[in-house]
Amino acid sequence: MTEMNPEGYKLKAVEAWVKDHVQSLSPPFTWTHLPGGHSNLTYQIEDRKGKLAVIRRPPRGELLPKAHDMSREWALISALFDTDVPVPEPLGFCEDPSITGAWFYIMGFVSGNPLYNADDVHNLVPETNRKRLANSFIDKLAALHSLNPDEIGLGELGKKEGYIARQVKTWYRSWMSSIEPAQLDDSRAHDLQKFFLDNIPDQELARVVHGDYGFHNTLVGQDGTITAIVDWEISTLGDPLADLAYALMPWQTSDISIPRNPEAVTAQFGFPSREYLAERYEKTTSRNLSQLNFYIAFNRWKSAAIVHGVYARYMANQKSADGVDLIKMHSDIIGNLEESERIVDSLP
Repeated sequence: MTEMNPEGYKLKAVEAWVKDHVQSLSPPFTWTHLPGGHSNLTYQIEDRKGKLAVIRRPPRGELLPKAHDMSREWALISALFDTDVPVPEPLGFCEDPSITGAWFYIMGFVSGNPLYNADDVHNLVPETNRKRLANSFIDKLAALHSLNPDEIGLGELGKKEGYIARQVKTWYRSWMSSIEPAQLDDSRAHDLQKFFLDNIPDQELARVVHGDYGFHNTLVGQDGTITAIVDWEISTLGDPLADLAYALMPWQTSDISIPRNPEAVTAQFGFPSREYLAERYEKTTSRNLSQLNFYIAFNRWKSAAIVHGVYARYMANQKSADGVDLIKMHSDIIGNLEESERIVDSLP
């Protein structure tokens, strides 16, 4: 729906900045909120000549340290734009908070749609295209993990060693700082944090890791392939196997005894199993996936911490909760902790 007062943006100031800094766009714009997600304020903008672009800034309110880093996203799409990893074209970055209260950036519009639920799959991806889409999904991640960050100007994106330890520290800090506003704590969050720190596998070569790779952060084209990967705000350098595990986590395993969630995107008929995708990735990258379950357990715990932080912002009224199922969000936090604990208990 077209909006005259886009949340978080001083319309006249932003359009004046774009006029001076982005030659390919001609304000004024028609602003349309892009639905989905619970964090950054993202709008499609259409200029007076009909050209489309996307503008993105952090949510309003006090943020966790280093969260919603627009400069990081900008650096990523700028470095990846000419590689085999599909990203929108970088158009302009503003680091002057006087314009609209926060840093923001503008990227090119890419045709395609994210997938959030079963209805999206049924409406946008015919069953005959789903294996092709799964192949594209895992192949794009393999392409990202095949890039040498030093060669594409991202060698200083983050520390190259100790990724899991750094992630545990980051997301445990997020959990701790969100306990009070979320009005929610769970002893398993603390027990699992200790387990992961005590049992970290040796890390392979550092690669760019997306950190939240899934169909919700991709654009799916009509031909059943990934046309763009978006939402790079928590991307850094680290262990590609942790990134792979996060991406594989929602996919159904070949174990028929595990219940299939009828609403899950990757549970829809026509998509292959988690094992199929892991094998395809392993063949493409020649990486050893023998400890994949450790990484999946870690990512279940991490997911609980991520949702916990989002839940805390809603509970603190930093973002409107209209239309948001807070009961389900609470359940997802607990469910991820339970699944992480179950996997850890099954590790050899």
